[in-house]
Amino acid sequence: MSLTFTLIQTHLHWEVKLANLIMLEEKINSIKQKTEIVVLPEMFSTGFSMQPEQFAETMDGPTVAWMKKISVEKKIILTGSLIIEEDKKYFNRLIWMLPNGDYGYYNKRHCFAFAGEDEHYTAGNKRLIAQVKGWKINLQICYDLRFPVWARQEKNAGEMEYDILLNVANWPERRNHAWKTLLTARAIENQCYVIGVNRVGNDGNEIYHSGDSMVIDPLGEILYHKQHDEDIFTITLEKEKLNQVRNKFPFWKDADQFRIMNEEL
Repeated sequence: MSLTFTLIQTHLHWEVKLANLIMLEEKINSIKQKTEIVVLPEMFSTGFSMQPEQFAETMDGPTVAWMKKISVEKKIILTGSLIIEEDKKYFNRLIWMLPNGDYGYYNKRHCFAFAGEDEHYTAGNKRLIAQVKGWKINLQICYDLRFPVWARQEKNAGEMEYDILLNVANWPERRNHAWKTLLTARAIENQCYVIGVNRVGNDGNEIYHSGDSMVIDPLGEILYHKQHDEDIFTITLEKEKLNQVRNKFPFWKDADQFRIMNEEL
């Protein structure tokens, strides 16, 4: 059983939504290979903005409508995060848009206090594990990567909780060693594929992003890595290979038992 992803590593126009949506639609239209899931970076419509009062939308707003249009037209799952306002709160929200117009979402759990994200955005409290063609995909955003408990597999009836950890990011080049190391660690310790999609270029604060988008297999081997340049990359992951690794090296069976308790906001 296979699942095909297309990763879009791109620059972003700083806080100019329409320019980003036009640019991203052109990139999506340029994909020639058959694909099932297209992954955009964190805050793909604005860049990593700390001005949600100016740029937040509701779930009925134009960017979610744009995602729905693209997903329906291209018959793909489209995912990435954007700024959402709900109940007078702001969220860095990943949208998982299905080709039938339905969607799920995940609110970033760990707000990046070093950049003041916690002062502008409300943290989420629930994980979202999407299911596609028998695959289970754990969806996360950028800074979440630094917190291994949030990504740790929970054993459920003797089975692994998920098969792929997907992280969308605006992770600066100055800390790219941590990004690459943590992506690899999450793959090894959770015996899963890991996909990390980051942006490139300078943001509005003149912080440079080197991309370093990656796909890593459950043994920690790098299947894809792109640094500095924009790129559109399509890769097919095989469930059989994942099962072979887990059966040959059943380390997950010896993991500590625990549960993540979700609190109500």
